Amino acid sequence: MRREISPALVYPFMRSVMEAPFPAPGRTVTVKSFLPGSGNEVLTLCRPVDSRLEHVDFDSLLECLSVGNLLQVFASLLLERRVIFVAEKLSVLSRCSHAVLALLYPFTWQHTFVPVLPASMLDISCSPTPFLIGVLAPCLPQLLELPIEEVLIVDLCANKFVIQLGDEDCILPSKLQAALQQILEEREDILRQETGNTSLVSEGFVRFFVELVGHYPLHMVESSNGNKELQRDSFRKSHPSRGVRQFLQLFMDTQMFAGFIQDKELRKGGGRGLFETRVAEYLDSCSEPEPSGVNKFLKGLGNKMKLLQMK
Repeated sequence: MRREISPALVYPFMRSVMEAPFPAPGRTVTVKSFLPGSGNEVLTLCRPVDSRLEHVDFDSLLECLSVGNLLQVFASLLLERRVIFVAEKLSVLSRCSHAVLALLYPFTWQHTFVPVLPASMLDISCSPTPFLIGVLAPCLPQLLELPIEEVLIVDLCANKFVIQLGDEDCILPSKLQAALQQILEEREDILRQETGNTSLVSEGFVRFFVELVGHYPLHMVESSNGNKELQRDSFRKSHPSRGVRQFLQLFMDTQMFAGFIQDKELRKGGGRGLFETRVAEYLDSCSEPEPSGVNKFLKGLGNKMKLLQMK
């Protein structure tokens, strides 16, 4: 157990923390402290590269679900299907549901989201519209008696699907899915430092979307009212992968994609968030000869990871 530290030692430390400049995403700040018996000590605090993830717990999600099952849940959400998480603890439902939605960045879930649904409101799960809902395990028998159509029910405690449509593993483009799965399964080998795993998970999914839709700026044209418009046909058909073109045909009909493109069409200055930064890097590299498919995906992410480690 820690022994009580006198306020005379705590106050200088807190003052040095408060006076230190707030670091930019991915940057570090050093704070000096004095500990009895240890003398002066310098602490280095690092802010996540992507500030969106400061309160997102991907570790809990990957502890509950295997990579394969996680990608099937991810694919179902991309097509805006109905998904129900089941767990014994409120905290698990909350952490996992928020984490899985964070994986959708730069897209945003546009539908019903209830991290923990009270037992008295289980009827909401019969809604014909898309949703992501969390339900406590004792409610599962009652839930299974309801007339819910086309739903993916995920048992987070047992890492299994209670009910599924059966096509979840065939939704994503096969090469991109294989690359993303390899990245996630080998994340501990890629980044030995524990603090880097969350960034790697995020970077893997961001890279997935860059490979999927990163060419969209090339198909934005200015309309008569000064706004930009996506040339949808040329955008989809221009992708070199047939699997991606087939997936885009479905994905482009979702509200997530519509909201994403509407934001780009109305934003005249263009965004410079994490995704847009990766898209710019991707488009700059398109003129360079690179391997295709899985190897290109891994190469792009590998270069990004090296850059992160240098910062």
